[in-house]
Amino acid sequence: MTTLWQACLASPPYSIYTYEAPADLPKLMEGQRVLVPLGRSVRVAFLIEKTDTTPENIELKSIIWPLEKEPLLNENHFNLYRNIGTRQMQPLGKVLENVVPKRFRSAKVSFKVADRSFPARLKAMDIVRLSVEKRMELVDIYDQGRMNVSLPASIEKEDYVSLTCDPPWPVRPNAARQLQILEYIYENGPREKGFLKNIMGDWTAGVIKKLHSDSLVKVGAAPEEERNPSEKCSVTSAQWDFVPSRQQEKAIEELNSALDTGKSAVKLLHGITGSGKTLVYMTAARKCMEQGRSVILLVPEIALAYGLWNSLCPLFPDTRKYLYHGYQTPVRKEAIFRTLAEDGKPALIVGTRSALFLPVRNPGLIIIDEEHDESYKQEERLPYQAKEVAYVLSRMTDSLLVLGSATPDIKTFYAGSQGAFDVISMGKRVGKSVLPKVKVIDTSSIKDPEKPFAPETEARLKEVVEKGEQAVIMLNRRGFSPLIYCTDCEEPFKCPHCNVSMTYHKARERVICHYCGNAYPFPLPCSTCGGSNLLPLGGGTERLEEQVAKALPPDTRILRMDRDSTRRQEKLDEILKSFAKGNAQVLVGTQMLSKGHNFPGVTLVVVAEGDLGLNLPDYRSAERTFQLLVQVSGRAGRGDKPGEVLIQTRNPDNPIWGAVTSADYKTFFEKEIEKRRRFRYPPFTKLTLIRISHPLGWEGENLCPPFFNIIKDAAKEAGIMAMGPVPAPLSQLKGRKRFNCLLKSDDWMKTRKLYAEIVRRSPDKKQIRITMDLDPVNML
Repeated sequence: MTTLWQACLASPPYSIYTYEAPADLPKLMEGQRVLVPLGRSVRVAFLIEKTDTTPENIELKSIIWPLEKEPLLNENHFNLYRNIGTRQMQPLGKVLENVVPKRFRSAKVSFKVADRSFPARLKAMDIVRLSVEKRMELVDIYDQGRMNVSLPASIEKEDYVSLTCDPPWPVRPNAARQLQILEYIYENGPREKGFLKNIMGDWTAGVIKKLHSDSLVKVGAAPEEERNPSEKCSVTSAQWDFVPSRQQEKAIEELNSALDTGKSAVKLLHGITGSGKTLVYMTAARKCMEQGRSVILLVPEIALAYGLWNSLCPLFPDTRKYLYHGYQTPVRKEAIFRTLAEDGKPALIVGTRSALFLPVRNPGLIIIDEEHDESYKQEERLPYQAKEVAYVLSRMTDSLLVLGSATPDIKTFYAGSQGAFDVISMGKRVGKSVLPKVKVIDTSSIKDPEKPFAPETEARLKEVVEKGEQAVIMLNRRGFSPLIYCTDCEEPFKCPHCNVSMTYHKARERVICHYCGNAYPFPLPCSTCGGSNLLPLGGGTERLEEQVAKALPPDTRILRMDRDSTRRQEKLDEILKSFAKGNAQVLVGTQMLSKGHNFPGVTLVVVAEGDLGLNLPDYRSAERTFQLLVQVSGRAGRGDKPGEVLIQTRNPDNPIWGAVTSADYKTFFEKEIEKRRRFRYPPFTKLTLIRISHPLGWEGENLCPPFFNIIKDAAKEAGIMAMGPVPAPLSQLKGRKRFNCLLKSDDWMKTRKLYAEIVRRSPDKKQIRITMDLDPVNML
C-alpha cells in the first residue's frame, strides 16, 4: 500500500514536497531523514507528516530510502524548529540547515550491504533501479541491521588543518597565500583540506604542505577522541562536600520543589556576584538527573563553558556529560548530535546557545547562566534569541527553566516583578567574602595616549603586584589601535567595503576590519593620498598589555584574554588554568573577563575606559554599561581578602556611576524602567528592526526613496509606529549601503504581516535585501 508523506528539504530551495512511500520501503516515521529525488538530483529531506491530499496535476515521485531506523530528530525538537521558523518567518528547511550538522544533510552517501545477493555498496540510484522484489529483499536486510549508511571516504577521512601557534607567524611578508590560509584558520578555526580548496582554489594543497613542513599547521584526520563525543575532564574525583548557605538552601529547595512537580515552570535566580549561583545550578542538576531526565546548562562564552565544565566534572564523575560549542570540529559536534539523538539516557550538556538545538530526548532542566548577556541572541544566518527558544522548549517538554544573573535583563526582571514567574533573590556573598569597594577615577585631564592609567590607578596596581596578589584589567576593545591615522592627509584609514576605521593588530602585523574581516599587511600606504606616514592611535587590549608591562616590575607575568588570544581552544584553557593557579599576577582582557569567572586570588579590578558603549545610539546602552561594570567588579574579592574596583572615566558626573559603585540593581532598574515606559521601549512595546541594504553603486538606488514611502504608509495603515527607514548608524558594511527602520507595535503578528508586505512590495528582490530582527540587541 502506498502512503503519502510531506518531506522538507534541508537545502535550497528549502521547500516542502509531497512524496509517495510505496510498500517496498522500510518503516518510515516523522523526523526521519530520507533520500528523495529532486529534478535530476538526490537530496536529503526530513519527513514531516503523512498526508491524504494529493497535489493536483502533479506526478508524485517516490522516496528512495531512509537514512536511519529511528528518527534523528524527536518530536519535541522538530516542533521547536517549526516554532522558530514561524516566529522568524523563515522556511522550516532553512531552520534545519542551520541547526542540523552538515554531514547529516549530505546526500553523498552510499549503503554498505552485507548480503551476497547484492553489491557490497549501493548508491541511491542503484536502489531506484531495483525491481520491487529485490527492494523487498533489501527491506529485510535493512531490518536485520545488515545495511548501513556510509559517507564517501573523502568525507569520512577528511584531513583537518589546524594551527600550532598564534601570530606573528615566521613567514615572509610577500607569502600571501600562506598568510591567507593562516589568517582564515585563525579566524574560523580548524577546517577540512577539501573545504579550503573549495573556497580558495587548487593551490591550497601545496601551500598547506609547506606550512605543515614548517610546523605552522597540523594536518590529519580528526583523532579518535573527536569521534567519541565524551569530552575529557581535567579532574575526575567526586566531592560533594559543599555546605550551602541559608540563602542557597532556600533557592535549592525552591528549584527542587519545581522539579518534583514535573511541570513546566520558569524561575529567575537573581544572585549578586559571588553569591554561589553555580552550586545551586549543580544541586538542581543532580536532582534532575536522579529523576532520570537530562540537563542543559547554557553559558554565554566558550571561556566560561570551560571553567564551568572543569567545576562540574568532579561532581558528576559517572554521568553522561558533553561539552558543546561552536569552535569544536564538525566531527565532534556530529558525534554528540547523533549520540544524544540515539540514546535516551539522562545526560548533562554544558554549552553555548547552539546546545539548545541538540536532540536531547528527555530534558527536565534548562539553565541559562548570565541570562542578560547579548551573546544569547544570534543575528547572522538564522536569527533567534536563546532565552525564547529555551522557554518554548521547556513548555514542550514540561521542563524547569532557570534564568540566572546578578544583573538580569530589564525585560526579564520586569516580567518577574509583574508575576510572570518567581524571582529567587540571593543578596549576600557566600563565606567571608564581601562585595568590593568601587571607586570612580577621573581621567579627563590625562592627554598622553601612552599613559592608560591615572596615577592613583597605577600606584594601586603596583601595590597589589608587590603583595603577590592578582589584578584584572578590562578594556572592552581588542587589537592594538582602533584607528590608523594618516599625518599627511589627516584622514583615518577606512575599510573600503564598510567605511569604518580599521583596527591595527600588532602581533598579526595587519590592519583588520572587525565587521567584514577585510585585512591588509601593515605598514601600508594611505588609501586616500598614498602617503606612508600612518600612525596608530588609541588603544586596545593588545596595546594595553604592553603598557601594563612597562608600568609594572619587569618580572610581573601578564596574560591577555580576548577573542584574538583565545582562538585556539587549547590556548583558552591554558590561560584560564594558569591564572586560576596564580602563575600570572595580571590578566588583561575584554568583556570576556566579566562573565562568571571565579578567581579567588583577585583583589583588584581596573576598568581602563568605563565610558565605552555608554553613548551608543541604542536604548539599552545604559543597561549594558551597568551590567558589564557590575559583572566585572564582581571578579574582585571572591576569596578571603577584600577586593577593590577602580573605574576610570572621562565623565565622572554621569549619574550611572552611583548605581555602579553601590551595585544597586533595583534602584537602577526602577529608574531605567520609567525611561522605557515614558519613551515606549521594551517591555512596553514590541520592538522590531527592519534592515534594508543594497550594493554600493547600484544603478537602481533611486528606487529606494519611493519604496521607503511605501513602507511608512503601510506601517501607518497597520497601526504601527515606524521610525525610518533612515541610514543606519553603520551606513556601509560589506560593500552594501544600509538603512534601518524601527517598528513599535503592540502585537508581533501585526509586525510579521507588515514585514511580509514590505518584502512583497520590494522593487528589486535581487538587489535589495530585507531582514527582520525581532527584539533587536544591536541597533547599529
